[in-house]
Amino acid sequence: MNVESRLKEIIGEPAGRLHTARSRNDQVATDFRLWVKSACGMRIRQIETLMKALLVQAEAHAASVMPGFTHLQTAQPVTFGHHLMAYVEMLSRDHSRFGDAIARMNESPLGAAALAGTGFPIDRDMTAADLGFQKPMANSLDAVSARDFALEALAAVAICAGHLSRLAEEMVIWSSVQFGFVRLSDAWSTGSSIMPQKRNPDAAELVRAKTGKALGALVGLFTIMKGLPLAYSKDMQEDKATTFEAFDALDLSLQAMAGMIATMTPNVERMRASAASGFSTATDLADWLVRTLNIPFREAHHITGAAVKAAEQANVALPDLPLATLQAIEPRITQDVFAVLTVEASVASRQSYGGTAPSRVREQIAAWKERLS
Repeated sequence: MNVESRLKEIIGEPAGRLHTARSRNDQVATDFRLWVKSACGMRIRQIETLMKALLVQAEAHAASVMPGFTHLQTAQPVTFGHHLMAYVEMLSRDHSRFGDAIARMNESPLGAAALAGTGFPIDRDMTAADLGFQKPMANSLDAVSARDFALEALAAVAICAGHLSRLAEEMVIWSSVQFGFVRLSDAWSTGSSIMPQKRNPDAAELVRAKTGKALGALVGLFTIMKGLPLAYSKDMQEDKATTFEAFDALDLSLQAMAGMIATMTPNVERMRASAASGFSTATDLADWLVRTLNIPFREAHHITGAAVKAAEQANVALPDLPLATLQAIEPRITQDVFAVLTVEASVASRQSYGGTAPSRVREQIAAWKERLS
């Protein structure tokens, strides 16, 4: 109506014909669909930027060893590149979800008018094509009342925000003095107002917090739509503000995370030392017993547990246990076992598809670089 008012100032009374065969209902539904479609496309491009930043760091550290965790306890050694590539895979699914959402919302509501269509001889195929839609929506009631396209897009926003929140949490942990795995650049961290030594990961913390907006918008729109009869109800006016806010929050989060990843400095020595602690190669000992001595894995598990206990009592790492101590537990163990107990040997041995072996990590990096080029 604002457009019509301005047009009337320019050309006069003929501007009143602008609303022929149209309703606010189908025009708003069309405009909202166009906005969400465009916003999804923008997030796809931003996800690609973040994926490329992760690939650069992953390639530089495809063989840099770090501890892999379960329950946030040291589990097995992995490479830093492999860890970062996990987020590339997550983001690729986010990328796909936004693409799928665009494909399903790519139908034009324009021409549905208020709810029943129109008696004027309009060409909905032409207007759909001109607006960049694949085709017009087939049911006029559905056209003005559907908001599942926004729900699907917000679900993609919320899932992507959740992935970014997990990565942000790791950045907070990794950049702490206690871990010291990475150093964030000054552009993405701040000092304390009272403690000059502090480097606070504020940007990562805000990315983590922005997830709440995405989840809130999704739940909010679900709640608005859950009990509405067909076709249009004024409740649906509340669909836009929170959707805009959620997309804006993800926009900021993706840009901030790409900046943090691109400029962070991993501490390779610190990560390697941490990976070697906590008896992280115990599984490699068990695997060696199975492969070399043909011991059933359950028995190998018990032998390894005894070896770990002996190392704890001696206050040494597993590779530093004397051969005699290991042979006291299992006489068939030979000097060859020590070749598999380093963290480098551990990661190099994980050659299965999707494993952390540097050669496998580099394969995945090369494949993703080609896909994103």
